[in-house]
Amino acid sequence: MMLEIPKNKQLILFDGVCNLCNSSVLYVIKRDQKDKFLFAPLQSDIGKTIIKKFHIDTEKTDSILLYNPEQDRLTYKSTAALLIAKDLKFPTNLMAVFLIVPAFIRNWVYNYIAKHRYQWYGKKEACMIPTPELKSKFLD
Repeated sequence: MMLEIPKNKQLILFDGVCNLCNSSVLYVIKRDQKDKFLFAPLQSDIGKTIIKKFHIDTEKTDSILLYNPEQDRLTYKSTAALLIAKDLKFPTNLMAVFLIVPAFIRNWVYNYIAKHRYQWYGKKEACMIPTPELKSKFLD
C-alpha cells in the first residue's frame, strides 16, 4: 500500500480506542487553522503500514505518531505532540517552547500519562467514527 498523503499535510496516528487520544484529536482539529493535519488510528491500514515501514515496536512505543511525508520522517511521544502544538493557533502554539527541554525528560512525563490514560480517561470498545463534516480529515 502506498502512502497517499499530500505533501503539504502531516499525518497524526493515534490510539483509536483511547478517550484521551480521541479528545486530543478533536482539540487539534478545532485549532488547526492552517489545515495541516490528517488523522488515522494506529489500528487502521495506513497506521499499520507506517508502523511497519518505520519498524515501530508497538509493545515498546505507546505513543502518538506524527508522520511528515515531505521529509519521510516519523516523530513520536512528546516531540510529536509539541511539533503538532507548534502548528496550532495561539496560545497552544506556545507549548513548542518545551522542545528545548531534553526529550528524555519530556518523554518521562509523556510516558507517565500514556501509561495511565485508560485508567484516568477510559477506553472505547472501537475506534472513533468521525462525523461526516470531519471525514475528510481522516484516512483509513
